[in-house]
Amino acid sequence: MQTSIHGRLAIGTLALAAVLAMVVGQAARGDESLPPTYAGLGATAVQLREFVIPRGWPTPSCHASTIVETSAGELVAAWFGGTDEGEKDVAIWVSTHGADGWSEPRIVIEGTQADGSRHPCWNPVLFVGSARASQGKPAAPLFLYAKVGPSPSTWWGVVRESIDGGRTWGELRRLDGDAVGPVKNKPLVRRDGTVIAGASSEDDGWRVHFETSTDGGRTFARGPAVHAAPDTNGVGGKGLVSAIQPSLLELGGEKLLAVGRTKQGKIFEIESTDAGKTWGELRLGTLPNPNAGTDAVTLADGRHLLVYNHTDKGRSPLNVAISRDGRSWQTAVALETKPGEFSYPAVIQSADGLVHITYTWNREAIVRVVLDPAKLP
Repeated sequence: MQTSIHGRLAIGTLALAAVLAMVVGQAARGDESLPPTYAGLGATAVQLREFVIPRGWPTPSCHASTIVETSAGELVAAWFGGTDEGEKDVAIWVSTHGADGWSEPRIVIEGTQADGSRHPCWNPVLFVGSARASQGKPAAPLFLYAKVGPSPSTWWGVVRESIDGGRTWGELRRLDGDAVGPVKNKPLVRRDGTVIAGASSEDDGWRVHFETSTDGGRTFARGPAVHAAPDTNGVGGKGLVSAIQPSLLELGGEKLLAVGRTKQGKIFEIESTDAGKTWGELRLGTLPNPNAGTDAVTLADGRHLLVYNHTDKGRSPLNVAISRDGRSWQTAVALETKPGEFSYPAVIQSADGLVHITYTWNREAIVRVVLDPAKLP
């Protein structure tokens, strides 16, 4: 589907603002760029560091990236961008990676409503549906989930589908019922084809829940909020742990582990022993969390990889940790250590075994780092 006239006008307006912002910013700070090599912790594992989009282009602000490898082996990235987070012009932008690098970004989801009003967009998630979503076609569709609404406490879930690896997209539709879809991080496909999405709500406190799809990711059914442990870390035992944005890991057999963001200065953990049908108690883990998004993936060799800010305040440094059991973690790579905001990572392992991480770079750009997991501890 082609970008609408409204979308093209929005792109032109944002592009002009971005150019002006870049000129002013570069005059003030100098023309910074990522170093061609990386000499910090875990440097031997780092194969590539690059901007998915240059600083300040195509919007003055960008955040909350997601990345996927399509059925054809190509990479697609998405993020939300506009004047600033929460502004009405914030839309979901997509770029595909080919032989010539990343394509020029374009708007795929924006928040204009039937009555002409417009809401900001939030937290895109890219996901290749399981075989159940293919409906007899050679490959499953690529889904782009997102949130639309005035704020995280009032937003709703939407989705578009692509059957050609993100080059064109079907109609935007709202998710059925009370499902919101994956809130920040990619869903997990179980061996039986069931898709499990980590989700959460922020309307009446922060609560984690999980949603399941039996049609490959096209629709979701919302599960109950999980039980949270008393908060004995952040506010002296008053209230419960406030948590959102789970990532899902496979511990073997029917055991799953979800980890994610809290207000209590630590990453949360919660386990399921029946493939996500029921969940235990949500508790605080050992790793720090500064109330910032994380992401994680179970690697093909069974190890677990977590990308997070190793601090309880601020959004730097940004680190990669490795675990063999999902409980004890070893810091393996320091992706960013300078002052600034390096946050909201997304991580996948591609078919060739490499690990791809995207993240927010000072709200000005989206960065991709490629790691060789064989060179991690």
